[in-house]
Amino acid sequence: MLKKLFKSFRTPLRRGKATHSSPEVLNRSQHPIERGEISRYAISVVERLQNAGYQAYLVGGCVRDLLLDIEPKDFDVATSATPEQVRAEFRNARIIGRRFRLVHVHFGREIIEVATFRANHDAEEENSNLAQRNESGRILRDNVYGTLEDDAQRRDFTINALYYDPSTERILDYANGVHDIRNHLIRLIGDPTQRYQEDPVRMLRAVRFAAKLDFDIEKHTAAPIYKLAPMLGEIPAARLFDEVLKLFLAGYAVYTYDLLVDYGLFAQLFPASAEALRHNPEYTDQLIRNALDNTDLRIQQGKTVTPAFLLAALLWPALPARVLKLQERGMPPIPAMQEAAHELINEQCKRLAVPKRFTIPIREIWDMQERLPRRSGKRADLLLENPRFRAGYDFLLLRESAGEQTGGLGDWWTRYQDVSDSERRNMIRDLSSKDESASGPRKRKRSNNKRKRNPASDNSTSSGE
Repeated sequence: MLKKLFKSFRTPLRRGKATHSSPEVLNRSQHPIERGEISRYAISVVERLQNAGYQAYLVGGCVRDLLLDIEPKDFDVATSATPEQVRAEFRNARIIGRRFRLVHVHFGREIIEVATFRANHDAEEENSNLAQRNESGRILRDNVYGTLEDDAQRRDFTINALYYDPSTERILDYANGVHDIRNHLIRLIGDPTQRYQEDPVRMLRAVRFAAKLDFDIEKHTAAPIYKLAPMLGEIPAARLFDEVLKLFLAGYAVYTYDLLVDYGLFAQLFPASAEALRHNPEYTDQLIRNALDNTDLRIQQGKTVTPAFLLAALLWPALPARVLKLQERGMPPIPAMQEAAHELINEQCKRLAVPKRFTIPIREIWDMQERLPRRSGKRADLLLENPRFRAGYDFLLLRESAGEQTGGLGDWWTRYQDVSDSERRNMIRDLSSKDESASGPRKRKRSNNKRKRNPASDNSTSSGE
């Protein structure tokens, strides 16, 4: 499909302004998008707004993905209608958001997101009551409405400034997005430093698109990232958590991780893990990489992925040193694990607002790592019945895959799950025998026929004790 697109449309890249006042136009014969590939609800929203006298287009990622022969996850609409005007056209619509006011039009389980054209940030001084920035330039609210041309200028990346009209089946390209798709480039519209200052999350979006599409980040777009990475500290922790899920749960987590580390962004998201990466690079990198690789594989196979397990892996390398410190102060292993886990998770939640539905299983998975070596008596069977056993066992195997030495604990638990009850009893007895031989000969019990002690001596302590 890309060959068809780029063979028929080879307009040279214009220099100068990031966007054009008049767009390059791809007619139906010049692009591969078919109406049948598009949600009928999205087409219905666009055409209904057009029939009501408004401009309306499919925009952004859905157009980009269709050009790349990728099935879009959702369809977004940009329009000249205000949120109130959109809501007036659709009974099944509701206005959401404060920072960006949008309209969600509901069709059963499918939601079409509709945004009003927004103005170029250069014209915001006279609209300061609508477009608010903090001291570093980050946009706090952005509800300044404008023209289609303004909207194209405001968009973050050139490959997302593509507008498709399903009525005429034409694509409008204001920022040479087609050129950058052809050359596999992620390029910001406008001055990169200013655009990152307006919204530092754009640095994460650049990485996410580069990993998803297997594109390169254009050199001027990449240049400020390392220096500006600390600005992510200004972003609300809840928003960063959502961005991390998008980064790591889309099927290309390993490449995403590499880019985050290269650009200094990983340390802003997971400071304790980045510290572990510096102090114990080989083990930390291998464990994280194995966890992300397993996540990508499960997504490719259509299997479920739990953020709790992945976050447990990303944070684990920072945990053992903290546990050891507490044990050196005299705290027993399991309480030490629990205290260190509580401390680490609390620190992490200041960066990413990880919900309790994930922090609780993270702690339980870690807690299992201290319990799995304790298999004597009935403990093994009780652990096997624990609802967190499988996650804890999988995590144990992950640790071993990164080179951690556990004395064959993973193999033991693998076999224990597969054998019969009688064989399990033998495994426990063998384990007890090994423990006894390792600890030396057992002490003989004192005979019950020993002479009774003098009651008077009960209140004294010998100098040898």
